[in-house]
Amino acid sequence: MGESERIAPQDWMTAPATRRVMSAFADAGVEARFVGGCVRDALLGRPVTDIDIATPAPPERATEILEAAGIAVHPTGVRHGTVTAVADHRPFEITTLRRDVETFGRHARVEFTDDWQADAARRDFTMNAISCGPDGALFDYFGGIGDARAGRVRFVGKPEDRIREDVLRLLRLFRFQAHYGREKLDADALAAAEKMAPELATLSGERVRNETLRLLLAPDPLPVLTLMRERGVMRHFLAEADRPGRLAALVALESALPRDLVAGADAIRRLASLIGGGTGAAQSVAERFRLSNEERDRLLALASFEPLTGDLPSRTGRRRLYAEGAALYRDRTLLSWADEIAAGRLASRIDAQYWQAQLREAATWHAPSLPVRGADALALGVAPGPRVGELIGAVERWWIDGDFRADRDSCLAKLRELAADGRR
Repeated sequence: MGESERIAPQDWMTAPATRRVMSAFADAGVEARFVGGCVRDALLGRPVTDIDIATPAPPERATEILEAAGIAVHPTGVRHGTVTAVADHRPFEITTLRRDVETFGRHARVEFTDDWQADAARRDFTMNAISCGPDGALFDYFGGIGDARAGRVRFVGKPEDRIREDVLRLLRLFRFQAHYGREKLDADALAAAEKMAPELATLSGERVRNETLRLLLAPDPLPVLTLMRERGVMRHFLAEADRPGRLAALVALESALPRDLVAGADAIRRLASLIGGGTGAAQSVAERFRLSNEERDRLLALASFEPLTGDLPSRTGRRRLYAEGAALYRDRTLLSWADEIAAGRLASRIDAQYWQAQLREAATWHAPSLPVRGADALALGVAPGPRVGELIGAVERWWIDGDFRADRDSCLAKLRELAADGRR
């Protein structure tokens, strides 16, 4: 099926940078179309971030065309037919049309082609196989427009064949269902996913991490995660996920509470809510997924804390805020609240007011600075060395115990007192 309908011009299509790139190909007499996620999301009225473009021109010819138009080109994947054009500081991935000659896992042997349908046939789902001309004309060879609008996640071709070509498509199936699916997943796709699930162990941790975190950012990932557990998929890549009730409660809180209190949905926080088994399980996931250092540290911190319970006085809350930082305190509060909900222990509006008060304290927290420094101890005649740090630490503990109220003069007086005691 060729051109079937068109979409109204979108801001991202008519932006000066986009027009420069597309005009460069048009002026050279070479066709270029938008492909992939930008077309799918524009069709569904969703925000478009990355813009991918396809053309029959081989990468060397595409580079010549773009550079002749004064557009910078970077050879990011020439062997696979991909270059990145940068116009007005915006990147555009330009890929030559390809057809599969031989497939073996993630690494297919391809040849360039001028056949748009053959290129579309290489894509995973029908909603990702739609292309779009610069005038908004849509080209749909596999019924992707109808599938996208119906919320039907459907493979191009036989599901098992497509998963064998790249096992990551198994996780992408569930991720797309979480974000775009409204109809039930196709029975053949589910059967193929269940059969191929043991092959997830062959994927790199980074690729699994990326798909998992994207899945977790769906408006409500729990139905799909539940389906993955029921079909035996979950145990092959995230067996530690045994707290669905807590995740459900967390997602509900993120949706119901003001954004300034929860900072929106957060994939690492949702992952932490889903994992049981404490720091050992979290460490295992962090290593297997090859999380960044920052992501690993957050996950471990959220897995290791003692849940907040009872009527914390504000002074205790501020002490923890100072020690943990507002972001970690907020996330721990949300997980503690989700724990209470999942366990069925919340019974009144007063409970919700208590938790919201903790979140509000974190949202409005401005960390105070200790009014004295090591230089102040040196000025009092304390010799350079460990003793300086010990004295400043003692003053800080005293200052915290006083709910951060002591000013510089009071802290200097306390430092002087402690220094004098040390000389006696």
